[in-house]
Amino acid sequence: MFYTVSQGVSLIMFTRSINAFSYLVKSYKNTLISSWKSDNRTVLLYDRTLLCRICFLLILGFIMMTSASMPLGSRLLRDPFFFAKRQICYLFLAVIVASFILHIPIKFWQKYSIIMLFISFIMLITVLFGHIINGATRWIGLGPIHIQPAEVIKIIFCCYLSDYLSRKFTKINNNIWEAYKPLAVLGLLLILLLEQPDFGTAILLFITTLVMLFLSGVKFKQVLKIIILSTTIISVLILNNPYRIHRITSFLHPWKDPYNIGYQLTQSLIAFGRGNILLGRGLGNSRQKFSYLPEAHTDFIFSVLGEELGYIGAMIVIYNIFFIAFRAMSIGHRAIKIGKYFSGFFSCSIGIWFSLQIIINIGASTGILPTKGLTLPLISYGGSSLIVVLTALMVILRVDYETRFANIQAFHRRN
Repeated sequence: MFYTVSQGVSLIMFTRSINAFSYLVKSYKNTLISSWKSDNRTVLLYDRTLLCRICFLLILGFIMMTSASMPLGSRLLRDPFFFAKRQICYLFLAVIVASFILHIPIKFWQKYSIIMLFISFIMLITVLFGHIINGATRWIGLGPIHIQPAEVIKIIFCCYLSDYLSRKFTKINNNIWEAYKPLAVLGLLLILLLEQPDFGTAILLFITTLVMLFLSGVKFKQVLKIIILSTTIISVLILNNPYRIHRITSFLHPWKDPYNIGYQLTQSLIAFGRGNILLGRGLGNSRQKFSYLPEAHTDFIFSVLGEELGYIGAMIVIYNIFFIAFRAMSIGHRAIKIGKYFSGFFSCSIGIWFSLQIIINIGASTGILPTKGLTLPLISYGGSSLIVVLTALMVILRVDYETRFANIQAFHRRN
């Protein structure tokens, strides 16, 4: 009976979500989508495929989050749709923010990157005195709203790094010391993140920075030296904290202690095992979400997705998420080719961050990587993550819009 009700409600929410996002696409078409006619052809200044993939993942993510969170909401609050109601509020707030971000020129991000970085430092310091949840202080409470600065810092640091690399693009090839300046800023951020502690975000920003330095022209030997030095420092930090040692090593042999250190991973693997190889157990029919799998609607939602939708459903989600990440890299590459270095670096850094977060989340769910507490973008429950990710994706669409517009202008000038 519970499964029938959950599937019926999920279907209703799915239909309403489609209507909402149809309206969103139409509004984007009226505001952002401009067209020029040349040789009886219409040139559209937006990436329709990218926008459709984003909307598809948002709808699917809401459905999966609702399915995964119903047992928890029913048990704790006697309201199976408690988390779904909150997520729909986050979703519409994210859409409003995204609509606003979409109209902001990329020059604005470059102009105020330092100011935003300074504000993010203040937020990371403030969060150390915030709410303690599951042994970590990662949230700033503003009444009923809780902000997670670690999510905000991802896009802000990408903005700062892109601004720095675009200004030092010609110097960084000849002077390696220019590459150490953003690393110094990153070091301060990592100290604050590790104090929360948020080891996953720290690793994410560190790898993103290294890849961006390499793409901007820093020699591989220099990047390798930075990796060796950083690995040494990270190893010392891990060895000095028993909690981090357990988190790192528990994924290697989770079945040795399946009711303690390895509990989360073993339950995640059982979820994948319960879902058959093709279509899974069916939407709403997961068993592991019933008080077995912790964080089923957040960090380990991919496990529930694999159990309910099977191999095919999981691969569809992975394909669409990585499509967005690779399209971000492609858009950044096109921007760099026409001399828009900041826009190009910004889009590429978002694509790298997106890819890494996907790999870490899915790797943790499947036991390939240690658990890091990173959400699955556009799928997992959470307001801060959803708003920041959607903001970053709107930045990519804006970069694509400005790049196409510049190409159209250049075409008209040549003719």
